[in-house]
Amino acid sequence: MMPDMAGTGRKKPDKVYKRKKPPVRGRSSSHSEWDDPPRRGVFRGLIRFFFMLAIWGLIFTGGVVVWYARDLPDVARASVFKRQPSITVLDRHGETVAVYGDIKGEALALADFPAYLTEAVLATEDRRFYSHFGIDPIGLARAMLKNLVSGRVVQGGSTITQQLAKNLFLSHERTFRRKVQEAILALWIEGALSKDEILSAYLNRVYMGAGAYGMDAAARLYFNKSARDLTLREAATLAGLLKAPSRYSPLNNPGLASARADTVIASMRDAGYLEEGDAPKGPKIPLPPPRKPGSVQATRYYADWIVDQIDDLIGPPDKDLIIETTLDPSVQNAGENALSRVLQEQGKARRIGQGAVVVMTTDGAVTAMIGGRNYKDSQFNRVTQAFRSPGSSFKPFVYLAALESGWTPDSLIEDAPIDSGKYRPENYDGEYYGTVTLETALALSLNTATVRLMKEIGPARVVETARRLGIQAPLGSNLSLSLGADGVPMIEMLRAYGVVARGGLDVEPYGVAKIRDADGQVYYERPAGRFADRVVMPQAAYGTTSMMAQVIERGTGRGAWLPFPAAGKTGTSQNFRDAWFVGFTPDYVAAVWLGNDDNTPMKKVTGGSFPAGIWRETMMAAQNTRLPERFRFDGVEETSGGRNFDGLLSRLLGAPNEPEDRAKGRGNTGSPGMRGTFSLNE
Repeated sequence: MMPDMAGTGRKKPDKVYKRKKPPVRGRSSSHSEWDDPPRRGVFRGLIRFFFMLAIWGLIFTGGVVVWYARDLPDVARASVFKRQPSITVLDRHGETVAVYGDIKGEALALADFPAYLTEAVLATEDRRFYSHFGIDPIGLARAMLKNLVSGRVVQGGSTITQQLAKNLFLSHERTFRRKVQEAILALWIEGALSKDEILSAYLNRVYMGAGAYGMDAAARLYFNKSARDLTLREAATLAGLLKAPSRYSPLNNPGLASARADTVIASMRDAGYLEEGDAPKGPKIPLPPPRKPGSVQATRYYADWIVDQIDDLIGPPDKDLIIETTLDPSVQNAGENALSRVLQEQGKARRIGQGAVVVMTTDGAVTAMIGGRNYKDSQFNRVTQAFRSPGSSFKPFVYLAALESGWTPDSLIEDAPIDSGKYRPENYDGEYYGTVTLETALALSLNTATVRLMKEIGPARVVETARRLGIQAPLGSNLSLSLGADGVPMIEMLRAYGVVARGGLDVEPYGVAKIRDADGQVYYERPAGRFADRVVMPQAAYGTTSMMAQVIERGTGRGAWLPFPAAGKTGTSQNFRDAWFVGFTPDYVAAVWLGNDDNTPMKKVTGGSFPAGIWRETMMAAQNTRLPERFRFDGVEETSGGRNFDGLLSRLLGAPNEPEDRAKGRGNTGSPGMRGTFSLNE
């Protein structure tokens, strides 16, 4: 009998048996059967989770691909390069003024490009081009890391193939959809084309700024040569454009373009394409002289005016065109510099915000047009689009109408305060000269005398005369018109003065000499020796010119004096809102305007001050070394309307008085007893 267990009355068992755990495969039998099942379950659960995640990821990715691929463009049709026809505007010497539309050069095979051009592109855009499959995961990861560290986008991960896909088929919008479609198309391109074909297509299609597509178009635009003939430095400059075509343009920012070319050359060395010393350091692109502030792209006003005429001349263009114009860069630069200097030096003090200059030959060829202070800030062309009050520069049309009505420059008119009627203008300085000749009244810009003359001949006759001279702007048939109260575009004032300069023959301002294509086919050419209608009696034009010559000789326009025959008129509108000088020599006609776009007054700026000086400087450049001796009025009789015009124009047709004599007011005034210094009226 077994002994009792202590204190229990039970017997102690001889042996205690424990349940054995089944062995686990691959594990030591020492592991607990109660610990193992949970671990195994978690592991298997993770496997199942990631497996399902991968499946759903593939399904989602496939869905995204299908969704965004459903409206991909028709590859066969979209791969055809479509662009707007380009329009190249040339000056009279054949130099490029501006380019509009899309420019595409010759399509070159990869072997036709210089090796260093393709190497420069690969070094800066896609060094792993020949090793990736259209999408570069390494390059993409590197770009993402760099952008993450920088906190902003500083580097892109797109390959050349992706860029080609975007250029060929897609828009340039920055959206997730476009990026997915870009990747899909990149894979398709890689499967359809060889690497060399892809690179060749890219070099022929990539946008290079200023409307140029492809390296050959860019080479012709920026360096006036084929891409075949590029130097290493030029190739590096073009490769540098790919980052930001406008910013690194050698035309707009030559300094930045040169610095960017240095960076590209350094990248070529880093990529192993160049050895140290293969390319000299430092800028090799010639830098143009610095432009004065406010004179950015002034020729674009002229070019825009030219391009706006194409539809009327030949209809909408459907191919690349080259337009030869009458723009003279020396005259353009002179007018631009003179205007810019006045605006820079006097603009703030005199509250002059804007200005414009236009010059043409007496047969109508417009040689210069500066439509505003800064084209980049405002493309509004104040020469052709603005209606500004011409002030007293309109007065010559009143006097011309009077001469056609039988008056002569020696005819008398009273200059005295007007004390009857609703319209009672005053002279500029409050001085009055009594009975004066028409010549003196115009030379001194006497307001009351001009208004009385308007009353005598009638406003309707003045309006009719202005219409024959080419002024199409709305004109009120009232006395205030005599002092230039109604707005008139500068181009119309230029034309009207041109008719007087031509002795009464009509003149139409033009700038297009020829329109052709690159193959030489001519679509338009201005006829030589075009017939001009006579719109004004030659004697009247002759007499008006004589009186306007006195404006410069001894009147309000003495600041426009030239060492050869010249005639013109100052103009200042009410409260100094506009200041004009319009005039001509035997060869050129020019108009200058200063004012503000918001019509606020300037600080006592008259037409005889800064506008006259700008006009003089511009005209000196226009005449250059060709100094005319006399005005030419064919068919004018020696005596007309009871006045000997030959005696009247003795100074005008011969050597003028010395400038110091003019400044002192000496010389024939056309009115006895009125010699000496005069108060100027605008």
